[in-house]
Amino acid sequence: MPEEDVAAFVTIARVQKVQGRVGEVLADLHTDFPERFAERRRLLAWDGNGRHELRLEEFWPHKGGMVLKFEGVDSIEAAQALVGLEIQIPAAERAELEEGAFYISELLGCQVTAGGSEIGAVADVKFGAGSAPLLIVNGDGGKEWMIPFVESFICKLDVKGKRIDMQLPEGMLELDAPLGAGKKAAAKSKGKR
Repeated sequence: MPEEDVAAFVTIARVQKVQGRVGEVLADLHTDFPERFAERRRLLAWDGNGRHELRLEEFWPHKGGMVLKFEGVDSIEAAQALVGLEIQIPAAERAELEEGAFYISELLGCQVTAGGSEIGAVADVKFGAGSAPLLIVNGDGGKEWMIPFVESFICKLDVKGKRIDMQLPEGMLELDAPLGAGKKAAAKSKGKR
């Protein structure tokens, strides 16, 4: 299969482990629409190098994840070969969202500005570090910032135009600045006390 644009596919689950004796696997969900497995029988497995088609036979929720049973995967050994794979669909098959809503993947590549200054582009979105997801923003010279993606920081969000204008609390960018810049900022703040 020729390599296709990564943005043309969306990961909806990741296989975590074998679950059962006849080829079932337990997957972490990366979708807010698990009920759509009922109509999705053709899925794609991505191993980081390529995709291959899987046909879904059965599925059921289990301990916050989803047990998946695929055609032709009928043993523990065959199921083990799926562990770690991402289960994907073509992006064109995603569920329609209500007006004003967007997919997290649409944030990737957005240019972030704060106070009129360019910070960089969103490279990733991380969850689990707090109540808000973190935008991982890559700037010039290999700089990386982790910026909470909270409504109160967002002035304007244009996912189609790939732009996020933010108003950040004073000093927030210095928290994630390279070591030398952080020391300078700390020295300045000590002098003001």
